[in-house]
Amino acid sequence: MSTILTHGTSTQSERIFQIIEAEIICGALPMGSKLGEETLAARLGVSRGPLREALRRLEGRSLVVSTARSGVRVVSMTPKDFVELYEVREGLESLAARLATERMSDSGLADLRTLLNRDVDETTAGDDTAYSQGVAEDDFHYRIAMASQSARLQKLLCSDLYSLIRLGRYKTWLIPGHRRAENDHADILRAMELRDPELADLLMRRHVRAARQRYIAAIQTLGEPPA
Repeated sequence: MSTILTHGTSTQSERIFQIIEAEIICGALPMGSKLGEETLAARLGVSRGPLREALRRLEGRSLVVSTARSGVRVVSMTPKDFVELYEVREGLESLAARLATERMSDSGLADLRTLLNRDVDETTAGDDTAYSQGVAEDDFHYRIAMASQSARLQKLLCSDLYSLIRLGRYKTWLIPGHRRAENDHADILRAMELRDPELADLLMRRHVRAARQRYIAAIQTLGEPPA
């Protein structure tokens, strides 16, 4: 069924962006698949203008690539590419946690605690494969990156890496260990509340390293070598 979008052009573009981004990340639009403008416009019930704007935004997030020969396609990434992303993320996120611990306001920390408590409440009791994750302001890692108050880190993490990480993360959703991830979040937040940047840095580094290992375990379960 087509999703008809009838608001202004900028609103249309934003909604198209969100729809296509979600379909890419969950695998409904597989990596490498062609995104024909005519087909997408007809399915979403929109004109080419806002669709092209949305596709440009997706290209800016590295979720799609555009070439004169092949047109627009969903990005193709190998397991090795994703492992490398986690390696880069480990260094960037640990720095973000350190800076956020030093710079985040008390009210910001209280809001982050509220978010973390909500995530725990939404996780099914006893289910170690469920992992509550949000987008942008509803995501624990995004909040910390933004609280670093570093424009460069915000761009590298929030505009570049997180979309690609989410693209690979769906493969790990059914791998046990996410209860540990939520416990890690709680430990990181406690370090931040204690205003201990070195501890927050260390705990975030370990947390992302564990996420990388879960990803490797997931792809090995699926029979895909990490390199």
